[in-house]
Amino acid sequence: MPEDIDQLMLPVTAPLSEEELLRRCELITGKTVAQLAQQYNLPVPADLRRHKGWLGNLLERILGADAGNQAEPDFVALGIELKTIPLNSKGEPKESTYVCTVNPRAVAETHWQTCWLRRKLSKVLWLPLEAENSIPLEERYIGQAILWQPSEHQETVLHQDWEELMEIMIAEGGVTARLGRYLQIRPKAAHSRVTTRQVGHDGEVELHHPCGFYLRTSFTQQILSGKACC
Repeated sequence: MPEDIDQLMLPVTAPLSEEELLRRCELITGKTVAQLAQQYNLPVPADLRRHKGWLGNLLERILGADAGNQAEPDFVALGIELKTIPLNSKGEPKESTYVCTVNPRAVAETHWQTCWLRRKLSKVLWLPLEAENSIPLEERYIGQAILWQPSEHQETVLHQDWEELMEIMIAEGGVTARLGRYLQIRPKAAHSRVTTRQVGHDGEVELHHPCGFYLRTSFTQQILSGKACC
């Protein structure tokens, strides 16, 4: 089965406004994965275990995300990041949400105002997806999108979490997923044998386990329900 959706779908121009982006979301709300794929004559994989990222790529393509591999939000001109959020049978987030990799050695990552995490979360289009294991992938529905920006309180807590996590990451080279109210740092690799090479403060090459910032399900659930986080 072909996996490169970009080779199978004609390019969709990027939306010119938030309103246009939300209209595109309305057109796919309530549709199944099979219905979306049929529009482009795409085969739907049996599951996502061997096709990780397939559904996200399809939705990015349909909505006109244009960042590609650039270090920019998915919708570059609008400054909006797209995040799919799998839901269980109760309509709750099924898992924590990956945001970006952790890079404590990057100069830009030493200040909250300039860090990539903050840029990624400055404005997010959340797209809920039915994800109960008992439902075949092709029969799962797309939910109603939510365009979200962190409130002053939410950003304060995210900032506090980020500072605590980065301080420990830099000092000790690792953190526990128990830390952080909204954020957590978790290993990103499939297993502990995967390492990346980084240059340490003394100029020596160090091996690190790749980690990522994740949003806790308790936080994303409050975003989806429109409740104030506290």
